[in-house]
Amino acid sequence: MVHFVLLIVSAVAIYLSCEWFVNAVEWLGERLNVGKMAVGTILAAFGTALPESVVTLVAVTTGATSEAKNIGVGAAMGGPLALATVAYGVTGAMLLLTRRRQRAAVLAETGMPPGNPDTYPDAEDAVGSAADTKRLAKDQKWFLPIFLVKVALGLVAFAFKPTLGLLFFAAYAVYFWREIRGGQDEDGEEEELEPLKFQPKAASPATWAVVAQTLATLAVIFFASQLFVKQLDAIGPMIGLSASVTALLLSPIATELPEIMNAVIWVRQGKTKLALANISGAMMIQATVPSGLGLLFTSWHFDNALLWSGLITMAAIVYLLLTMRAHKLTPARLAVAAGFYVLFALGLIPILS
Repeated sequence: MVHFVLLIVSAVAIYLSCEWFVNAVEWLGERLNVGKMAVGTILAAFGTALPESVVTLVAVTTGATSEAKNIGVGAAMGGPLALATVAYGVTGAMLLLTRRRQRAAVLAETGMPPGNPDTYPDAEDAVGSAADTKRLAKDQKWFLPIFLVKVALGLVAFAFKPTLGLLFFAAYAVYFWREIRGGQDEDGEEEELEPLKFQPKAASPATWAVVAQTLATLAVIFFASQLFVKQLDAIGPMIGLSASVTALLLSPIATELPEIMNAVIWVRQGKTKLALANISGAMMIQATVPSGLGLLFTSWHFDNALLWSGLITMAAIVYLLLTMRAHKLTPARLAVAAGFYVLFALGLIPILS
């Protein structure tokens, strides 16, 4: 019972701290003068992906055995899988729910369907504008070849393979530079930011308050996420799940919970661009930084379960890219991405047995 209570408490703590984090990170982006999309792809993604990267770093550098080091390899593969499937799926489901509520509210108030589809888009309308879809597709096109190389390296062995880890750090540096430099060529739309939680009465909060709220919420997210994962590890065997199933199936969702919570909060606030940017930016970090650490400090050799996770991740991204290329990315089709995680779970049964 204690584990279940702590699981709920840590999940609530993650959600509430993410509410404060997204509030702070938007003000941080304004203070640093970066574009709205860079707030999602760089600032928010870096903050929420930092705990998982630290876990990978600790596992691969301090693990006493190869099994302990391989925990970091599993984390490096599980993170992108959860983001490409569950995180995008939850975002699509939230968009469906939000749009249908908006439409129902307008119908109830006026008795007529909404006349402005930009303000009250239907559930079957596209997730965003053509420009938004193009930008999201560009991020996925960056991610897919990097991830393909990452998986391919897990199937081969050669003397200088560890040094290739440096190339993954370089790939993220190029992505980071592109996002920061390209962050200002957006629509030029200005959105009024919500008051900073630390200074709710200030029209323009002090910079120290913005930084303090960002760091404080990140600390809570980090420790609450670790507590959540530990409770899952304890509860898994209680409900009949093996340790390997818990590690491969439940832990990735737990470690990516901050990104999922951020997406829920931003969609609820009508900031779908930031929700999707946070996920795609976190995916780029997960595809490069933990992978580079794994290549440098482990043998980076995949078993069947890790290979299966890599194949499912790539299948989910290809599905999204094809849907975006056909200009048919609706909330319902985005929600379908979560089905790939179900497929992954079903495929694990014969692999682990």
